[in-house]
Amino acid sequence: MNSEIEARVAQLLHCDIRRVLQGRRVGLEKESLRVAADGGIAQTPHPNGLGSALTHPWITTDYSEALLELVTPPFSHFCDTLAFLDDTQRFVYGQLDDEILWATSMPCVVAGDDSIPIAQYGTSNAARMKTAYRRGLGHRYGRMMQAIAGVHFNYSYPDEFWRLYQDLREDTRDLQTFVSESYLGMVRNLQRCGWLVPYLFGASPAICASFLGASPTSLEKWFDYSYYAPYGTSLRMGDIGYQNSKEGEAGIEVDYNSLAGYIDSLTWAITTPYPEYEAIGLCRDGEWQQLNTNILQIENEYYSSVRPKQLLDGEEKPTLALKKRGVAYLELRSLDVNAYEPLGISEEQMRFLESFLLFSLLSPSAPYAGDELADIRHNINLVAERGRDPELRLVRDGRPVPLRDWARDIFDAMQAGCDLLDQDTEIHHYCDALQQQRAKIDDPDRTPSAQMLAEMAANKEEFYHFALRKSQEHQKWFLERPLEAEKQALYASAARESIARQCEIEASDSLPFETFLEQYFAQS
Repeated sequence: MNSEIEARVAQLLHCDIRRVLQGRRVGLEKESLRVAADGGIAQTPHPNGLGSALTHPWITTDYSEALLELVTPPFSHFCDTLAFLDDTQRFVYGQLDDEILWATSMPCVVAGDDSIPIAQYGTSNAARMKTAYRRGLGHRYGRMMQAIAGVHFNYSYPDEFWRLYQDLREDTRDLQTFVSESYLGMVRNLQRCGWLVPYLFGASPAICASFLGASPTSLEKWFDYSYYAPYGTSLRMGDIGYQNSKEGEAGIEVDYNSLAGYIDSLTWAITTPYPEYEAIGLCRDGEWQQLNTNILQIENEYYSSVRPKQLLDGEEKPTLALKKRGVAYLELRSLDVNAYEPLGISEEQMRFLESFLLFSLLSPSAPYAGDELADIRHNINLVAERGRDPELRLVRDGRPVPLRDWARDIFDAMQAGCDLLDQDTEIHHYCDALQQQRAKIDDPDRTPSAQMLAEMAANKEEFYHFALRKSQEHQKWFLERPLEAEKQALYASAARESIARQCEIEASDSLPFETFLEQYFAQS
């Protein structure tokens, strides 16, 4: 593998690749729960000062009305992406009334499913569809796991890079086909080696006992009101996190071996009825309980640690967008919110992730065969719950291998790409980021998950108290740096415009909701 990567890097070195890669685009989506002063999930509506969650381009909600999702535009430089996220969070804090943003992926104190309010988007058909979808998720999987927060890393290469890379590969297909299938190859490699992300950046080794309720657990008790996994890294990515729990029973097997296969397999799941969901029904007392009774309501219901994405045109189905225009970017979804960073992610993390994506592109990516997807899920779950266990072995090419040995192989293979990204620069940002992460392989105590447990132990504190303390520290950091007047005006204007846009959509709706859904799902 290393020799092939090095050969491709050698080709790229002769192509002014650093200039070409300046055109890459990087965006972030950061989720954060709004939490009330008493430590529970906020029961208040989405603050009016933040604008419309339906139409605002940067500030919306995920599953819950209390689960903010902050979306940056794509930028060419990490510092610009992080600066925009910083500005957005400073604006948000200016609109909160005695509430804070929770600093960890795992929720604060929860009082069962009923304490997690489903997001509301207004009275339009598009708004009702979003809420009905979330109501369906609650019926299918429970609301608790939907309150877990994460950070999504969105990344795309510029067209100039793809044309150059296609020439180097001597590929004669049309450019978009080459781009889409290259992104699918990256997805396969990112899944194969994706366990490395929760190992390095997992920050959810413990949870509040209220998250489990009365459910049995294999986790160990931490003081009186917390549970933890002694070697855990990211419980969010494990069995208690968001999972497609009916996948095996329903026969979902998403095809990542080609874009056409990916689209067809998701389409099949969205159009195939499932008896357990049929028993829930569609409407109850005039309120839609789910969008349909099929295995998946829509594409986004299928959880994956990385997704191939295309920008949507209005209410366009994601699979149709992919079919028409191919893959435009990748969305890496396996990042926990970093409790040690007020923004939830650091520039060093982003540099490592970019080099990890380059490694996934330059590495050979054979189609999945046999039980490989099952092995991938097995590895992710093992690392989520036992990643820092020095004896842990993962399944690689059908055989057990020590996690540390495999990780070292990946880091060795990533070196050439980091050298390429650092070419002709005085400061070797990417090689430095690689070495800083490599140190976590030899010393698991350097990982965020280990640091969290060590800090909780030193302070003799529950998970809740650790997370509250970090949340308050971050709140202070944002509030001490209020937005400049010009930026404040920009965000306030965007909020007003989003509310006006929501009103326009609601006023223009003329179709019955049932007809709106029929037309949405009939897109082809």
